[in-house]
Amino acid sequence: MPTDRPIIVVGCPRSGTTMLQLMLHAHPRIAIPPETRFVLAAYRERREFGDLRVAANRRALARRIVDRRETRFCDLGLDAEAVVERITEGPGTLGSVLGTIFQQYAARFGKPRWGDKRPAYLHNVDILLRLFPDAQFVNIVRDGRDCVASLKEMSWHRKDIYATVAAWARAVDDARRAARRLGPAQWYELRYEDLVADPQGRLTELCAYLGEDYHPAMAEPSAVAEVAVPSFKTWHARTRSPVTTQRVQSWQSRLTPAEIALCEAALGSRLAAHGYDVTGAVRPAPAELLRYGWTAAPQRFLPARRRLSRAASRLRRDDLAHLPAPVVHRQAAPPAADRRLDTAQS
Repeated sequence: MPTDRPIIVVGCPRSGTTMLQLMLHAHPRIAIPPETRFVLAAYRERREFGDLRVAANRRALARRIVDRRETRFCDLGLDAEAVVERITEGPGTLGSVLGTIFQQYAARFGKPRWGDKRPAYLHNVDILLRLFPDAQFVNIVRDGRDCVASLKEMSWHRKDIYATVAAWARAVDDARRAARRLGPAQWYELRYEDLVADPQGRLTELCAYLGEDYHPAMAEPSAVAEVAVPSFKTWHARTRSPVTTQRVQSWQSRLTPAEIALCEAALGSRLAAHGYDVTGAVRPAPAELLRYGWTAAPQRFLPARRRLSRAASRLRRDDLAHLPAPVVHRQAAPPAADRRLDTAQS
């Protein structure tokens, strides 16, 4: 039976999240937009807009999202004024405001089901669940050494090698926690290497999890890259080419021996747990490992700190006064000519 559950794509940056976004967007029933910046920001700033059951407050939030360039709403190709009106007329909850935008993006392509993709969501699964409790998460994992090698080459990535290695470790650890919490009904994980080696096989399995039929167009994501990946993102140039295995294990020529040694010393057990072989490189000097440890330590405590901070926030009087408990509400399906999915946080 067809479903309209939101699809959330996550993964460490440079793991293949954009390729997977395009594969899903190529499906005749699913639309996954370019990466935006308004979901987490809207959640964190939600008290500024007061009670969203008031239409004027919904309009103010909608205007902030559509008018500010940093939200990347402009990459969706939507009529801003029409979206503002839809949100103003829609349900009075944060989830419905955000869901309406994604629904309108799906409607642009005549599709009934929407999703979203952003690597940062992997570290904020609890927020996504508060907004969209029935969402289906898809986590793509890539060899940590390849992720590190790719991140080093990105113009927007300004972290040193220690923080870059720690970023992959954090992604793996956060994914493991989310998988335990959600279970197989809401969490699906696949490896980049398996996906590029056998797109049809892996995508067929993914579609089974999503409750969809596999479509051959999914194995040719480059066909939709022009509409689903903004041209200014030159680091995604390979999405405009056929799926290939050429980048698998490219870390062997893109990392120095010292960097390989650090990756394997810091990530060895995590690499092995995901089926990646290690070379047995000479262990780094104690000073190198100590420096990595100091860099990685704060990230290990981030999940606990975030949970405490959010628990304290929920206990604030203004939070309880202005915002109902976030849950999803699904309204009756509209006519086929104007498909709508109103996802609400109530």
